[in-house]
Amino acid sequence: MPIVGHGIDIVQTKRVRRLHQQHGQHFLDRVFTPLEQQYCSANPKRYFEHLAGRFAAKEAVLKVLGTGWRGGIAWTDIEIVKDASGQPKVALSGECSRIAAELGITRWHISLSHIPTHATASAIGMK
Repeated sequence: MPIVGHGIDIVQTKRVRRLHQQHGQHFLDRVFTPLEQQYCSANPKRYFEHLAGRFAAKEAVLKVLGTGWRGGIAWTDIEIVKDASGQPKVALSGECSRIAAELGITRWHISLSHIPTHATASAIGMK
């Protein structure tokens, strides 16, 4: 299976906290799906770390797609979900799903890591 693209991103947790403080629920609903919000809320002590990890993962996926935030792409077109074992998975919808199909991406590998100050994510799209 050839690799179509690789993306990596790092986010300061305080940036996500600041956006939440400035824009509240509007920020959460614009950037994160209800399932992502639910997952992050389940661990209040690490809430902003988990949000920042998903924020970074979405940016990493867009780097694989080579699009940036343009052409009708919404933050919620990319959802980071957990499988039964707890491993993060990418679920695409909308314009992101269309672009991935156009590129022939059928499989994703995603990795997230976070500490109180930063979160990072790596995404690999494969045919």
